[in-house]
Amino acid sequence: MAVPKRKTTPMKRGFRRSADALKSPVYVEDQESGELRRPHHIDLKTGKYRGRQILEPKDTV
Repeated sequence: MAVPKRKTTPMKRGFRRSADALKSPVYVEDQESGELRRPHHIDLKTGKYRGRQILEPKDTV
């Protein structure tokens, strides 16, 4: 059976457990389209970011 050669230090243990505190992603309502999007991300439906047209608007089928 595999046995650790050394005791894991509290710092290394903390590094490993840091991912346990990750929170779910935050979404905000876009002011123009009303769609939910991530903060500081382009709204894919309208193609706008901070009021400027960045991408072509997505065609909805």
